[in-house]
Amino acid sequence: MTSPADRPPADRLHEVAQAANRAFSLLPARPEEVSPSPGGRSTGAARQLRADPETVERDLVKLVLTIVELLRQLMERQALHRVDEGDLTEEQEERLGLTLMLLHDRMVELCDHYGLTMADLNIDLGPLGTLLPP
Repeated sequence: MTSPADRPPADRLHEVAQAANRAFSLLPARPEEVSPSPGGRSTGAARQLRADPETVERDLVKLVLTIVELLRQLMERQALHRVDEGDLTEEQEERLGLTLMLLHDRMVELCDHYGLTMADLNIDLGPLGTLLPP
């Protein structure tokens, strides 16, 4: 028997998308999508949210990439703070800068692969503004 880590990432991601789709099917639909039954109560079938597995997968990838981007930006700020404080040697500064640039490039590649832009990762938090700085 193979462990989950031995399966290809696409298979694991598909399983997560299926599990999320099952979970979403238990949520009630938006009120405007629910047709009341004659007794004024919604029917079970009408209350189910119909989520497309491919949409769930893309949204999950978007959420994961958003978290990774937030962490990348936090690491970048911390690195700049350490450079400003003079805590790093010149070699450490160079290595840190190269690592952060490579991580940013990889994020752009992943966004391209999933049909997202870096701007798509900036979640709107309503009155609080956006999650990531512009």
